[in-house]
Amino acid sequence: MTDTTLARPSPHAEGLSAPYWEGTQRGALILQRCAECGTPRHYPQVLCAACHSDRYDWFQASGHGTVHSWTHCHHAFHPGFVQDLPYTLVTVDLDEGVRALGRLEGVAPETLRLGLPVLATFPLRPDGFGQLTFVPA
Repeated sequence: MTDTTLARPSPHAEGLSAPYWEGTQRGALILQRCAECGTPRHYPQVLCAACHSDRYDWFQASGHGTVHSWTHCHHAFHPGFVQDLPYTLVTVDLDEGVRALGRLEGVAPETLRLGLPVLATFPLRPDGFGQLTFVPA
């Protein structure tokens, strides 16, 4: 029998990813951007893939995008998520030009389609961080 009382793992909200996780606490999608060429990037990285600069800043993204792909999860990757089964994870092409992975809510599995417009939201988790969750736009 699986123990479903285990806490969910918390993010390591320090170093390079700290601004992203701080943004989730206030419901904002914060992305990294190259300070030299302006190329956005997600997940945070030390160097820009376009110009190799190590200079960057952060900006608040719109949260709008479209579904690129998805998977329906029927087995939890960690015991702390067993109570959520089944759930859907989506890869979203954000309007800013990068992709993000998050939960999908508010869409029946049989109506999910490529290109579906979605919006990022951040329901707060018990640890105080927001969980990137997409809903229909």
